Amino acid sequence: MSAPPFLANLPPLPPGWTQHIGPAGQVYYHNAQTKESTYVRPLPTFATGPVPPAPPQKKKEKANLKTPIPGTDWLRVVTTEGNVFYSNKVTKQSSWTVPAEISDAVKALEAQEQTPAQPQPAGQTEKAKGKAKAPKEGKRKRDEDQTLPIDEVVSKKVKVDEEGNEEGTSSDEDSDSEEEEEWQREAAEQLAREAEEERIRKEEEAKRAEEEERKAKEEAEKAAKEGGLPKLNMPDRVDLSLEEGKALFKTLLREKDINPLHPWDLCLPKFISDPRYVLLPSVTARKEAFDEYCRERARELRESALKKERQEANPREEFDNLLRDEVKSTRTSWTEFRRTWKKDRRFFGWGRDDKEREKAFRDYLKALSEKKKAAAQKAEADFFALLKEHQEIKPGVNWKDVKKPLYSDPRYDAVGSSTLREELFNTYIKGIGALPQKADPVQPGTAPERETREARRERALREREQKVKVEQSKVNTDIEKSRTGMNQEEGERLFKTMLVDAIRDPQVNWDAAVTQLKIDPRFINSPLAHNHQVKLFHDHITHIRSKPLAALHSLFEEKTPSLASKFTDLPVDEVLSSAAATRLGYDINQLEDEFGRWQRERGTAARKAFDEMLNENSFVEFWGRLSKMSDIKLDQGLQITSEDIGEDDEGANKIDMKALAKTVDIGEMVKVLRRDKRYTDFDHIPEERERWLRDYLSNMAAPKLSVHVS
Repeated sequence: MSAPPFLANLPPLPPGWTQHIGPAGQVYYHNAQTKESTYVRPLPTFATGPVPPAPPQKKKEKANLKTPIPGTDWLRVVTTEGNVFYSNKVTKQSSWTVPAEISDAVKALEAQEQTPAQPQPAGQTEKAKGKAKAPKEGKRKRDEDQTLPIDEVVSKKVKVDEEGNEEGTSSDEDSDSEEEEEWQREAAEQLAREAEEERIRKEEEAKRAEEEERKAKEEAEKAAKEGGLPKLNMPDRVDLSLEEGKALFKTLLREKDINPLHPWDLCLPKFISDPRYVLLPSVTARKEAFDEYCRERARELRESALKKERQEANPREEFDNLLRDEVKSTRTSWTEFRRTWKKDRRFFGWGRDDKEREKAFRDYLKALSEKKKAAAQKAEADFFALLKEHQEIKPGVNWKDVKKPLYSDPRYDAVGSSTLREELFNTYIKGIGALPQKADPVQPGTAPERETREARRERALREREQKVKVEQSKVNTDIEKSRTGMNQEEGERLFKTMLVDAIRDPQVNWDAAVTQLKIDPRFINSPLAHNHQVKLFHDHITHIRSKPLAALHSLFEEKTPSLASKFTDLPVDEVLSSAAATRLGYDINQLEDEFGRWQRERGTAARKAFDEMLNENSFVEFWGRLSKMSDIKLDQGLQITSEDIGEDDEGANKIDMKALAKTVDIGEMVKVLRRDKRYTDFDHIPEERERWLRDYLSNMAAPKLSVHVS
């Protein structure tokens, strides 16, 4: 293989060195004796012989012109050879390039020097021209030095030092040039060091690449030999473009089914023996193609898994689950729901189009409305039943005077809204006030007893006419609804929209709202019954009160973290002045009522968490059941031997579990449970907490006996 043209005029290689061309066309040199390879051309070593005549000595290069840079400690130095460098008078630091810290000052100095000067005498003019010419020549020479190889630059600087040492100068000149010699030595040493480090780094990279490829080939040959496979004769070089080689290399990886999650070193023995391995010119190019294959293959596997998951999933069930999990209020609109979830796979994965999905959404809202309506009706009926149970509730009593005894009953909190509770109470009072008083018993022989048959017939006829009028009224109402084209669902939607537009104050009541809503056509033409309208109004008020209520509860939690806290422990003035209490319009009595309800709910949740803690604790489960063994009537207690626990010692003592059960103390369980916050929440009532624990243990059953116990 012929050498490239640029190597034709180079000196011959030393003995033992040969020149080669790499796969990518790069030139490298190899010594068969020392097994050494390098990209830097070795220089020949000349044998000892007649010393050629020394070249004429050049004059020593030294500083010719020093220009202080205004505002800094730096000097711009121009040498006798026209080279320019920068030197710090304080730190003795020198630099061939302009340091960043003085770049602006150097630009300003150069701009000042380029400004046309005033006319001067002839002698001074010639001197100035000489000084101006020196920086230009120095810049030109410095640019030439930067284009030369590093080795030549180093040799040039070293040569300047050697020549400078041979030139005879006076003691004054040596003192003046001491600083210049110092920067020359430093520059030469730094350039030589950088060149040597670069050469060593390139040699190490080349050796590492060759060693890695050699080991991979040896492993592949070993695997082929062990598996009985014929050794492939791989070509040294195939003339293909880089893209063609990369495509064939990726095809090789795909055929070998290389796992994209495995590293290069682990996968290399699987395909290094294939002839397509050498289609790419270097190990670096192969690694890059391997990385691209891994990214592409991993993306394909993810898409395949996602496609399979979509095929196996039930789209309608996922859409229904999305509705059930995310749509909690009947005021949710289809536009809002679609905008929020249109990019979710559970949304667009089912249905031919948005019309079908919207129909399913409205059907769900209708079912949710019926469910909430039924729950609200049940809560109202239970509240009326609660009021009937208290005989002290009679016409003329005030709601604030009778509501405190009702706090502890869950039917009180089930209503949800304090305003609705008060209105239901007023409705109940009006109802029992309108009931007729009990009449005196009819005496035999009086006029009512002697009521004629004609009178009874007339009364029955009047009752029948009244029923017919009621039925006719219902029919007329249905006809009117049909004429207007307004069904129940559409009426609810319009009424809710009207409430959202008009009612934004959580403190407003129904009477004040009606005065405001009478001017709205949606209220005047609403087909909904009065009770239904009131119910939707209170649902709306509950919704707009939910956010400030949640903020108020968070404030309660912050100020009274303990379950034993009372209303008196609360900083009432601070809470009343908070934004949440102000928006709700609470006074101190209403704030106390809300705190009591919140504290009851928190206590109920903590009690439930306490029971869950006991069910989760295996320590309590084990010793609780073990304590029941004392109730088992057997001639001998259950016994455990060393063989049961994995020991082979003969004659080991047996452990009587019934005797061990008698030593179980509840205090041992408490030591374990005290690590749980759900237990320490009830530190203010330790006796009751212990009673709960003992009740839980008493309800446990004894452990099942083995069938081998006689």
